[in-house]
Amino acid sequence: MDDTDDLAPAVASILRAARDRTGGETRLAVDARSLPSAVAAAADAGRVPIVAEIKPTSPTTDGERTDDPVALARRMVDGGAAALSVLTEPEHFGGSTETLDRVRDAVDVPVLRKDFVLREAQLDAVAADVVLLIARFLEDDRADSLETLLAAARERGFQVLVEVHTRAELDRALDAGADIVGINNRDLAGLEVDLGTFERLAPAVPDDVLLIAESGISTPADVRRMRRAGADALLVGSAIMDGDVRANTAKLASAVAEEGRA
Repeated sequence: MDDTDDLAPAVASILRAARDRTGGETRLAVDARSLPSAVAAAADAGRVPIVAEIKPTSPTTDGERTDDPVALARRMVDGGAAALSVLTEPEHFGGSTETLDRVRDAVDVPVLRKDFVLREAQLDAVAADVVLLIARFLEDDRADSLETLLAAARERGFQVLVEVHTRAELDRALDAGADIVGINNRDLAGLEVDLGTFERLAPAVPDDVLLIAESGISTPADVRRMRRAGADALLVGSAIMDGDVRANTAKLASAVAEEGRA
């Protein structure tokens, strides 16, 4: 059985495309801006730490955003974003490594590379402050396992956000040594979103791990809910990209929140 059989068709297509992408020609050495420090600084300034995502399009949303990504990035930072996430997946999200390069040069906050990284060589495609590794697609019995890619990314200077959706994935991430964990409220099998996913898994995350809530966060009420459940930061894409990105970022970053794990 193909290992994409249990995935939503859109996700399976993304995964197949990712397997064919090459990496960079030379091994990167990155001088990364600290995501934990940026999150702490935002919280100390009275803002909810928001990782605002530049996502031109998505299989789960309608339409396409064609604004200059650099202009979007600057407006998000002006709105109070603690960090940015940039899609570099080209076929399904309209992203590119060139966009990430331009955005990272234009802002002074940490920038996450959001993509499906499956092999070590793909880490060398572009410099970023943080890279995403999705636990579901990096099994322990493969040469490019989660633990192997986590170590390879750190050797290059990257910080690593390890994304999980289940308790088993969370346990594997922690066993591999992840110190930044994102709990994705979206199930990649059916693309359903349930904020309860974060609430169920967050208590199992140690206090010394930076914990990020991902997907389904649209309103200040959602922000407060995730913060109460223990989110140190929140990664938000569609709710920020849909409309005025500065105003949308500011609305979420200024949401009055009970401190979760701070």
